[in-house]
Amino acid sequence: MHEFSVQGERVFGVDVDRETRCAHWHGPTDVIALKFKCCGRWYPCYECHTDVAGHPATQWPVSERSTEAILCGSCGTKLTIDEYFAASSICPKCNHAFNPGCAKHYDLYFEMD
Repeated sequence: MHEFSVQGERVFGVDVDRETRCAHWHGPTDVIALKFKCCGRWYPCYECHTDVAGHPATQWPVSERSTEAILCGSCGTKLTIDEYFAASSICPKCNHAFNPGCAKHYDLYFEMD
């Protein structure tokens, strides 16, 4: 396990780098961390949470989409879940691209309508 601090937030996971990439997702656009509802800790991905946390993940409910639960690993900006969904895979602050493939896995992190 490794952890890295991004703008004062500790990001936990496996082989986490300074932009929140990890052993599982380490491409140029894999630069977000997610705060998990179950423990309030930041992880780069669901697999890191599974490997490190020691408990099952909990999805963010639709009613809590105004929660800052996404961290841009490039600039450290925190986004609400709604802001992240609306961002079209680009950080609204620094314009760094996010991996658009993450949308295929939203149901691991977020309750979907």
